[in-house]
Amino acid sequence: MFAIFFTKHQTASQAMAKQQTIKHNNSVYSSPYYSTCLTVITFVFIVFCAFIFISSASAATLATANNSNTAIKTLSLQHAINYAQQNDPWLKGNQHQQQAIESLSNAAATLPDPKMSLGLNNLPTDGFDFSQEGMTQVKVGISQMFARGDSLAIKKQQLHLSSEAYPYLRQDRSAQVAVTVGSLWLDAFKAQQSIALIEKNRALFDQLTDIAQINYASTAGKTRQQDIIRAQLELTRLEERLDTFAGQQSKYHGMMSPWLTPFEVESLATQPNVAFEQQGMFTLSSTLPDISLLKPELVQSKQWLSATQLAQQFANHPAVFALNKKIASNKTGISLAEQAYKPEWGVNASYGYRDDTPSGASRSDFFSVGVTFDLPLFTENKQNMAVKSAISQTESVKTEKILLLRQLIASFNSAKGRFLRIQTRKSLYQTQLLPQIHDQAEAALSAYTNDDGDFAEVVRARIAVLNAEIDHINLLVEEQKLILALNYLFIAQKPSVTNQPSLAALGENS
Repeated sequence: MFAIFFTKHQTASQAMAKQQTIKHNNSVYSSPYYSTCLTVITFVFIVFCAFIFISSASAATLATANNSNTAIKTLSLQHAINYAQQNDPWLKGNQHQQQAIESLSNAAATLPDPKMSLGLNNLPTDGFDFSQEGMTQVKVGISQMFARGDSLAIKKQQLHLSSEAYPYLRQDRSAQVAVTVGSLWLDAFKAQQSIALIEKNRALFDQLTDIAQINYASTAGKTRQQDIIRAQLELTRLEERLDTFAGQQSKYHGMMSPWLTPFEVESLATQPNVAFEQQGMFTLSSTLPDISLLKPELVQSKQWLSATQLAQQFANHPAVFALNKKIASNKTGISLAEQAYKPEWGVNASYGYRDDTPSGASRSDFFSVGVTFDLPLFTENKQNMAVKSAISQTESVKTEKILLLRQLIASFNSAKGRFLRIQTRKSLYQTQLLPQIHDQAEAALSAYTNDDGDFAEVVRARIAVLNAEIDHINLLVEEQKLILALNYLFIAQKPSVTNQPSLAALGENS
């Protein structure tokens, strides 16, 4: 563009110079005035061209920025899960709780602060003279208490064990978030793909309606008026199903929105585009993620493990680890309660200052030191009960672990049974049911176009194809949701997510 401007400028300058020469020769204008005008015009022309170029570049940049800001974001399953995990306020709060427990652990190992005392002892009331009596003194004392036995070290260990459970709780929470957000994403994906299938089949029903109207108008075929009404009715039903799936899509988008919104209010005010916090600002990817099983040898096997074997498999689950830390902390609580049988010791020291006698004789100052301790003699209703309470608390947490393992085992058996059935159904759909339904629809349409079939049969066949394809989507989505649930039980590794062909393509090829 600059080259064009310079070329135009050069051409204009040459033309002006030529005109100047001609006019100079003809003595029309004086040379100094004409030269000045030529310079001004040339400068204005260059500035005008530069302004046009800068304005065009700015407009293009602004249009590109506006298009990027208004572009709809594509949200994949992995992106949704990662974003929800990174912006979960529960995880942040759990970190603060762990820091609080660790701080208490460090504080628990510290001796209590020493106590200072300052007193004026034995001051006579008949004259309030400090030097009158020999017993009058200013006394400064200090005392320090010591914990019972090893209670400080045990308390520190107990709190440290409690704090060690929090990372496992966060890992378990992250896995739960993955299951929750992943399931919502898959439900929204199911609604999105169902809408796409209905949109595709609506065009087919439009064509069937047009064919029925043409055949009915020509009176050459077997088309009846009720066939036209039936085709229009099915179009209306498709519109109703489309609205139903659109409502489901909005529902699941709305349920995902809180998970995709940063929990800091300040970030929403300063960076409103950092999240997918509003419905309509994102669309789901058109490919169904293929989540790999973490333990395929256990899930896909036809053999079923015993409860003991499954309990061993789930022993490394973060939720179980967290309960193990809680059990260890409560066991330490038993040792802490047993320290109450030991006495609590204290040391005190004081210094008493005395004034000289009224006659001027010096008096000696006093120094005192002593030890205090309690006598835990009446232990039946205090120490014994405290130890008994700590033991019962530990056993209670052990029952929590048993209940958790039973829940994990039940979840695995249920999910595995449903997963195996879905595998069988998916194979049946892909190898037999979908091809047969498509062949039936093609045969019914071919018979109708050759005046050898019923229009109602054509419509029923197309509806059967649509229903089968939607059921196939539901089947594939349910399979992925079960894989999410199964992977939660074996979260020592992270599932990998890959892409497979779109469901629309699978429906067409079936």
